[in-house]
Amino acid sequence: MTPKQFRIQTLNAIDAAGLSRFPDDRYEVGAGVQNPHALLLRSAKLHDTPIPESVLAVARAGAGTNNIPVAALTERGVPVFNTPGANANAVKELVLAGLFIASRNLIPAARFAHTLQGDDAAIAAAVEAGKKRFVGFELPGRTLGIIGLGAIGVQVANAALGLGLRVVGYDPAISVEHAWLLSSEVERAQSIDEVFRRADILTVHVPLIPSTEGLVSTQKIAMMKPTAVILDFARAEIVDTEAVVTALDEDRLTGYVCDFPSTLVHKHPKCISLPHLGASTKEAERNCAVMAADELRGFLEDGQVHNSVNFPEAVMVREPGTHRLIIVNRNVPNMVGQVSTIVARAGRNIENLLNRSRGELAVTLVDVVGEFDAEILGQLRAIDGVLSARAVPA
Repeated sequence: MTPKQFRIQTLNAIDAAGLSRFPDDRYEVGAGVQNPHALLLRSAKLHDTPIPESVLAVARAGAGTNNIPVAALTERGVPVFNTPGANANAVKELVLAGLFIASRNLIPAARFAHTLQGDDAAIAAAVEAGKKRFVGFELPGRTLGIIGLGAIGVQVANAALGLGLRVVGYDPAISVEHAWLLSSEVERAQSIDEVFRRADILTVHVPLIPSTEGLVSTQKIAMMKPTAVILDFARAEIVDTEAVVTALDEDRLTGYVCDFPSTLVHKHPKCISLPHLGASTKEAERNCAVMAADELRGFLEDGQVHNSVNFPEAVMVREPGTHRLIIVNRNVPNMVGQVSTIVARAGRNIENLLNRSRGELAVTLVDVVGEFDAEILGQLRAIDGVLSARAVPA
């Protein structure tokens, strides 16, 4: 059998729609693939797993990359891709469900209804006697505070306006793309503290990084109204659960709805925890798988970098009939000059070139007329600061 051009090892079950994006004639894909060029995963933990030297890229069919040793892969010159926005609608819908769960005490009310016994008359009488325990509040006129206005936060904000909520958001790093999508009716908070002070309902939509761990803390909760409710459908560690439970027990907070059960919250009378359902829809799993597969193909075939958590965005349309040189290097002076010199000495003509950097890392894409042999690639790899260099034919 003729070896395939690219090998993809899957470390979790990946939706078939994503796997179908890899052409059978060029890709070998599966859990048992040896010496893979790329890893495709969802929840598999890689921190304590040896990653083969053959791996050129890693993609997670999901937003968070806490299960991937990003820093170590960056040192190797390996991009890590995620799929921001692919599950945004699924999470948005669950957050909206959380709003209703919190405002109308739906879960405790349903639990109460499940305990009712007797005939219909007895049940009706018990309902009338017990329903006052579950009196809630309506959403119009209340203030929803949103921390993080990325793909999910923007959708939550816009949908909440349609429910009659006032929305105040905070995200100092909001992208131009997401700013365009955000309704002009969303109020911009001047500080994160303003969101905590104003929110009747607070929802967080930020990635879990060192600066966001424990973001919802004792100090921040102390700024909130005692009638406020907190929603967490992002990551469990963003909220200091002990601080939340203490505030609930002391009546300094009214409720907590999250997607992350734990011993502290899963049986607490003022907490509702769901079993991490944020992205658990067929549509979200399909969207994530397709996006992750396309990201890997783009990088393996053309060196394109899109939606990487550690690499610069680097997208350049391939010039027809050219070979694409893909170089990952340290962001140091004269790198492009050295690459151009080696290509010129080899008698190859450069049709197009792109160099993009992010921090200490850079990606250089060069479209060249003529093939690259092992000697030329060896010279490129020998440049001080080059982490990897490869050529993909037209």
